[in-house]
Amino acid sequence: MTPRAGTMRLACMFSSILLFGAAGLLLFISLQDPTELSPRQVPGIKFSIRPQQPYNDLPPGSSRDGDLKAPTEKVTRNLSSRAPRGLNLLVPDRPRAPRNMGARLRPRQRRRRLLIKKTPAAAAAVPANSSAGAFVRPAPWAAAGHWVTLQRSQQERKRVMREACAKYRASSSRRAVTPRHVSRLFVEDRHRVLYCEVPKAGCSNWKRVLMVMAGLASSTADIQHNTVHYGGALRRLDTFDRQGILHRLSTYTKMLFVREPFERLVSAFRDKFEHPNSYYHPVFGKAILARYRANASREALRTGSGVRFPEFVQYLLDVHRPVGMDIHWDHVSRLCSPCLIDYDFVGKFESMEEDANFFLSLIRAPRNLTFPQFKDRHSQEARTTAQITHQYFTQLSALQRQRTYDFYYMDYLMFNYSKPFADLY
Repeated sequence: MTPRAGTMRLACMFSSILLFGAAGLLLFISLQDPTELSPRQVPGIKFSIRPQQPYNDLPPGSSRDGDLKAPTEKVTRNLSSRAPRGLNLLVPDRPRAPRNMGARLRPRQRRRRLLIKKTPAAAAAVPANSSAGAFVRPAPWAAAGHWVTLQRSQQERKRVMREACAKYRASSSRRAVTPRHVSRLFVEDRHRVLYCEVPKAGCSNWKRVLMVMAGLASSTADIQHNTVHYGGALRRLDTFDRQGILHRLSTYTKMLFVREPFERLVSAFRDKFEHPNSYYHPVFGKAILARYRANASREALRTGSGVRFPEFVQYLLDVHRPVGMDIHWDHVSRLCSPCLIDYDFVGKFESMEEDANFFLSLIRAPRNLTFPQFKDRHSQEARTTAQITHQYFTQLSALQRQRTYDFYYMDYLMFNYSKPFADLY
């Protein structure tokens, strides 16, 4: 054999080895599930997964103070083969429906895990380590047909919210969650619940409910207003370390309650500016009167009392506000980041009792715990209704009403509220 022939033979052998190696690598990659390579936030509640476990069933390596060690199980986008800790809610006396949604969904949607299934009675895989037990039945207040109606209402609300996010906030879903995004989320570890606080949408009573669920009080009626908001009994999600935040976002049931934006705005104005207030009058009232009231009296400028609704709206719409935004009238889309955080339950203030008690049944809260209806501040004053809201907005010009509607447009769109005035566009 000549030296030249030997060299060519060695080159051929080397090329063959490279080709076999490349083919093997391609085969290995093709057999991998690409979703396993990028963990994603998944919902903590589905209508067809097993009942929530108590807090002491956290995975090994977890701790109550948020210093979580690496989880023993990966969180992936596609969990069809196992159910997370959540709920196993099936419509009573209805047959199980097959899960065949993939063909109906767009490719992008198919990669996302739906929180509430398209079919109300869809079944779910039961974790191997779950205890055998009966499926959760509706609470006594809910008939089977009504149970289905509430489920479908949740599906529709989430569909509308997802579509609004996809159309107007598509980039939000690709952003990383930061502590700022979860600063309004309160944590209840025992039932694995995350609640996004939306002021003037029942937040005081929801915090009372969470405190009772956490074992911090025996009854919602026993908890005073200052204890609810200033007692520090409930932890915010942003007080945990990053691993604690991501763990809870991945496994806990995330919920928020919203309210018609104009009605919520009027409710905030009445609460903060029509009653004595040692914070809002000197901080907001004085700045509003100094900027927007011509020839304001010295007494008004000294105390900040007596702000009128049109003046308050002028402040709200001013891009150069003399004082910053406040959570009581900020957008829900900013407070709760619904295009970034995948909420499992969207309730509405307008159907609070029904939605709240439905949610409590879903998370298997104590049967004797219901959402409280009392009004602990200015209890002698009527709640802000659509009629009262209309009276306040008639004080504004058509242009001011339109600009206020534009200001809250994403909240109207995302939560499917109708235009409150016929002349709005």
